Amino acid sequence: MRLVSLFMALSLPMCVMAKSAYDFSFDAIEGGMLELSAYRGKVVLVVNTASRCGFTSQYEGLQSLHEELAPEGLVVVGVPSDDFSQEPLNNEGVKEFCEVTFGIDFPMTTKSHVKESDRTHPFYRWTSEELGRGGSPIWNFHKILIGRDGRAIKGYAPNFAPQSKPLRQDIKKALAEKS
Repeated sequence: MRLVSLFMALSLPMCVMAKSAYDFSFDAIEGGMLELSAYRGKVVLVVNTASRCGFTSQYEGLQSLHEELAPEGLVVVGVPSDDFSQEPLNNEGVKEFCEVTFGIDFPMTTKSHVKESDRTHPFYRWTSEELGRGGSPIWNFHKILIGRDGRAIKGYAPNFAPQSKPLRQDIKKALAEKS
């Protein structure tokens, strides 16, 4: 009976067993793994990105947000994706584009699937379960705010620019909370 229970537990999708964002990792664009657990105790803004999108200029605002609020405990994580057919570059191309065009130095993952499908990255399955529609990217530059405790706080549609008042207020509120 224990063997059956163990098998059942191991066969559950990671997102069902996950309790926080800290349970997830991505392949890092720099190589190796980008473990969200490395940001335990920080506020994390996860953003799916693309280089050929009407919202691509938001990279600049994300970098500014990163520079301004990293000392207070904010980490911006970029997740490139071609799920909306606007990221034609390979991982090396994405990295170069971001560094050269926008001076990006916040953590980035390799290209990942963010849109709901059978290939969706487990983090996005989890945010969809935690936040409902707000946790499922509907387009590029969808933002997911994660609190210091690793719980999903809120999702933001692409039209919420990094400098938008509601997003900044929520980030500041999350930064003020101690885990």
